[in-house]
Formats: sequence, C-alpha cells, structure tokens
Amino acid sequence: MYKRRRQTGLAAGLFLLVASWGTAQISPDCQTAIPICSNTPVNGGTSGYGTDDFGGAATSGCLEPTLSGYIESNSAWYRFRTGAAGQLGFNISFDPSEDWDFALYRASDCGSLGEPVRCNFFDNRDREVYMGVGEDPSGNADTFLYEPWLDVQPGEDYYLLINNFSNTNSGFSIQFSGQIFEDHPYDALDCSIISNLLGPPVAACEGDAVLLDGTTSSATGYQWYADSGSGFSLIPGETSATYSATAAAMYRIVVDLPDGSQEVSDVQVGFSPAARSEPVADAMICSGDPPYYLPARDAEALGTQDPGEFRVTYHASNFDAQAGIAALPDNWSPGPGNHTVYVRVTSLENPNCYDASSQFELEVLLTPNLDFDEQVYICDNGGSAFIGLSQAEPGVAYSWQDGLSGPGRTVSQAGTFTLTASTGSGGGICTAQRTVEVILSAPPSISDILVEDLSASNRVTVETQASGNFEYALNDGAFQSSPVFEGVPAGSHQVRMRDALGCGEITETITVVGYLPFFTPNGDGQHDRWHIRGIETLTDPVVHIFDRYGKLLKQMDGTSAGWDGTFRGRLLPGADYWFRLTYTDSNGQRVEARYLNAHFALKR
Repeated sequence: MYKRRRQTGLAAGLFLLVASWGTAQISPDCQTAIPICSNTPVNGGTSGYGTDDFGGAATSGCLEPTLSGYIESNSAWYRFRTGAAGQLGFNISFDPSEDWDFALYRASDCGSLGEPVRCNFFDNRDREVYMGVGEDPSGNADTFLYEPWLDVQPGEDYYLLINNFSNTNSGFSIQFSGQIFEDHPYDALDCSIISNLLGPPVAACEGDAVLLDGTTSSATGYQWYADSGSGFSLIPGETSATYSATAAAMYRIVVDLPDGSQEVSDVQVGFSPAARSEPVADAMICSGDPPYYLPARDAEALGTQDPGEFRVTYHASNFDAQAGIAALPDNWSPGPGNHTVYVRVTSLENPNCYDASSQFELEVLLTPNLDFDEQVYICDNGGSAFIGLSQAEPGVAYSWQDGLSGPGRTVSQAGTFTLTASTGSGGGICTAQRTVEVILSAPPSISDILVEDLSASNRVTVETQASGNFEYALNDGAFQSSPVFEGVPAGSHQVRMRDALGCGEITETITVVGYLPFFTPNGDGQHDRWHIRGIETLTDPVVHIFDRYGKLLKQMDGTSAGWDGTFRGRLLPGADYWFRLTYTDSNGQRVEARYLNAHFALKR
C-alpha cells in the first residue's frame, strides 16, 4: 500500500467561493449537506469548499490539508440515515483521471462530527473509477481505494464528505451497496430525513420517465423550470403539480400559494445508459473439465456495450438475476445435467439500470469413467491377460488404437494399448483416454543373495535381474513383495521366489553364517584367530582355507577354535585368503554353501 504524497500550495486563510449548483444538487458545506436515501446521478462536479467545516484542523481521520491549505478543497457533503440493520457500503464513481477522497462520519450534526468511521486518502495513480466502502463493483480486489464494509443499526445518522483533490473534475455519482439492500430493499435507508418537496436527487435509466411530484396543499399554480447547464428556463405549458422528466437536468418547481408567496424546490435528475442483456449461445462442457469460466461469455452478453460501463453477472435462477443477488462464481463447477444460466447486465454507473432478460443452457455431459490398471503382466511363456473394462457404460462408444472396439479385451503379447471412450454427439462429445502397458513377466531367477549384519540376527536380501512382479518367502513363511528378510538366524534356509501371476517358482538353499573380513594374529588377544560363527547350526560342517594359489592351508570342523594364521607351525604373511564351507543337508547329501563371499584377509 502507498499513501499519497502531496504538497499544500495556497496560504492558510484563503477561502474559495461556494460552488454554483448548476445542474447538480451539491452542497460544499456540512450544514447544508444534501439528504439522500438512494443512489445519486452523476453531478456536474465540485468547485470550492464554502466555509471550513473543520475549524482550521490539520487532520480529520486520514484526511490532510489539500492544495487549499485546508482539509477541503472541492467538497460535496451528503447525509443519510439507516432504516434497517445490516452490512452497508457505497461506491463513488468518477473519471479515472481524477483524484477523489472521502470521509464518512457517524454523527447527528455537523458540530460534533468526531473522527470518521471510514476514510480514504489514497491517490489515484492506478486510474481507478471507483472508491468507497465494501467491494469494488468492477471486481478489482487489489484496489487501495476501498474501506471495509460497515455494519449498521436502524436510525444511525451519517455525514459523507467527498472531496476532489485535483481541482479540475467532472463530478461523481453515489451507489449504495451491501447485504442490507438485499434483505431490506425498500427501507434500508430512511427517506423521512428528506424535506425537499421534489425529494432527493434521482438516478434513472435512459428510456425511463421520471415523474416529479410537487403537489402542495392549497397551491394556486405551478411553474416548471429546467437547467441543462445554461441556467433555469421555463418549461412552456407545464402548469400541473407533476412533470414527467425524460432528459437529464436540474428541475425546479415554483408553487404559488394563496397568500401570494411561492415555494421553490429543486431536484437533479440524471439518466444512466440503459443495459441490454444480449442473447448468449447454449454451451456444453464435460464433467471433470476445469471449472467453467463464466466471464468468457461476457462479450456475447454485452454485444456492442462498453465493458467499462457495464458488468455481467450470472445466476442460477431468474429471481436471483432480477434481484442482482447470489451471483455464480466466475469459475463455476456445476454437476452433470442441464443447467439454465440467467444473465444480468448492470450499469456500473447506476445498478438500478439492468437487464436480466437473457439466459442460456449449459449442458454438463458425464465424461466416461476409465478405471482400470495401467500396468498388466503376462507370462512370457504363452500367458494372456484381460485389459480395460469388463462392462460398458450406457451410451459410451469404446475403441482401441489398433481398431478393435469394446471396453475390454484379452491380450497375449507385450505392448502399449490405449482405450478411447466417447459419449455425446455432433460438437458435444466428451472423451476419455487411458493407456495400459502390458509387460512380459520373466520366470523368477535369483542372481545373488546378500547377508548383512552377520550375527545372531541377520538381514537377507534376494537379488534378481529378471523383470516381473515377484514375491518372496523364507522357509515355510508367507510370501511377501519385499525381497528383504530381517532377523534371520544363522543356519541353512530355503529362499523361495515366485511370479505373482503364476509364471513360475524357484527355491534356493542359502547358508547364513558370519565371519570377520580380516584377523590380526599378533598375540594381543584381539582377533587372533579367524573362524566362522554359526556353523554349529549346520550338520558336519567343514571349512577349507586356501591361499591365492589354491593351496590347502587349514581344515576345520564345527569344534575348531579357528585358524591362527600358520601353516605347519610357520607364520604366514599378511595377504588375502579364501575358504570353502561344506555340510550335510537334510537329504544326507554333502553340499557346498552358496552365496558366500568366501574371502578374508590376514594382517600382520
């Protein structure tokens, strides 16, 4: 956020003259503030500030001295009274080249305004066209020119100061807003504060006729005048108590009374451009698509109307569209089926100028549901598998990329298969695609078995280079998808590996034992002998130790204390040595332990 940077250029004590009212009801002073209870038309602008309503004060809320040297420079004062409770706001619309400020005071008289309850003094470097309380009607959520909504109770009096900082201006209009006007459309504001015979300023729409009523008891005559910017001129022939105004002007009625006196009342009547809701073509979307972006239809709804002057909203019912409430979100996600969308085009200058006569149908087709596995395995020895859907959805056409039709099929070869499902007709078709990869599953094969943490409780990992969906089991345990077994005790074990699709199963016998990768027979009592832990769990185990040339150096059984690094009493040098472990299996056969890294080192 940024505060405006301004300099005061005129000396203190300088007063500007009160503005001529011209073609607008404007009061530059708080004491003569214009009472209002509805939207106001665009006035002819402000010029001067009359008397200093702040008694020389340097600030009032956010307001600071202007180029006049005072808080006011080109001011207009209004007052209103709430007639109900609720959320209230207002929009002040103006030319984007102009710089306006406002302050709203909750007060019953000008002598005790106090601090404003809402105030805005930001400059208009972003060339906005609205400022006020609540929400910018153009939808700009990043504006600095709006203050929070006001929560009001019945009977509260407010004074509104609107001040032009830039000296040159073309006027503004006021439009009230907020939930209070939806909940209380006829009495949100109290019109009893208006004593003017012709009432408050009138904001009407082009094409309307505004009936001005100056009926006065005991009147002996009436004359009507109009000022379109060149002063009041008599309207010839208009001598009744009412007048139908069809053009923007300041209107005056002069009422002749029996005692020879006259009562004079002025009122401003302004006309905003009438809104037109142009025809909008029907549309179709698919369920599962991104939310439907309703503003994309604005151009159709507006036709040749300027989007800078009109706002388009969309509604789920004609009642909501006519009332201007419950607008659908810009990004709308309706459910499957047909939806009637009601279109409202509203004048930004005057929300009462709207047209909600057009509507369009939005059909949401249900996109076909393709829910099946995207990876399927078949045995490479002649297996097959079913892919796709087992049952078709009503009204959906299915086709595979190779020309076959139907929701599902049986395949016996590897490859990539894409199913396309479509529903609808003509330009309204919803399509879904899903691809399944059929992979050949090779027979299971074990390339290696790793034994880690060689101790009483070991980790065993089965390695394979085969491609497939495999499961693993240890001894008579249950199959698992992980090839890792934790907490395996020393001894002989059966490792089973199978294809999950039934493409084969193999069994390997492994020996889980532990030994040090090196030993240091230097007589210090630490690692002086090399031996294999866990061979006592085997039947008739025998260990043969060899040098690098294959020469047998030592033979040990399960009762041996280990090798001390000698051969026939001679110390052998530090080097690498190898071993072979054999034992008797459960069938009484002499077998060699597999999957052992049968290598260790002697260090001197």
